[in-house]
Amino acid sequence: MSAKNKLVLEWVIFIVVLDQATKFVVDQMLPLTIPIPVIEDLFNLTYVRNPGAAFGILADSHEFFRRSLLIGFPLVAVGFIAAMLRRLPEEEIWLITALSFVMGGAVGNLIDRIFYGEVIDFLDFYWSIYHWPAFNVADSFISVGVVMIVYSLILAKGQDPFASRS
Repeated sequence: MSAKNKLVLEWVIFIVVLDQATKFVVDQMLPLTIPIPVIEDLFNLTYVRNPGAAFGILADSHEFFRRSLLIGFPLVAVGFIAAMLRRLPEEEIWLITALSFVMGGAVGNLIDRIFYGEVIDFLDFYWSIYHWPAFNVADSFISVGVVMIVYSLILAKGQDPFASRS
């Protein structure tokens, strides 16, 4: 196994295990929808189940349509990420890690959708009247991975990091 593939596999396994372990603990230990303050006026643990996509998008759509889309899209995304990873040279550790974060997060949430038909969320940030929708560990890794990708593309200054280098 190449060093690149090993790195991807290690990150994806770490993210999926951490994500599923935290969701298991939340499901077993927290009451549904009752906020538990962690940092007053900033952060609660609030166990919610999200049948939709990010921010509850599609939550009210027909179940067959929603489940098909929310299971199919991550499968396509994982395949697309795998194709991008194959094109990256071994020395592009930053981008390999970023794509691994997105892939691991997608797999973590995909597991929930397949087994529960919805995603377990519990990280609940707010300030004053502003409230961010609850999210989970998988969502966090996806977000960090996307920021890392955007950052590296900005630094690339028009160069394609996925292009073959001969």
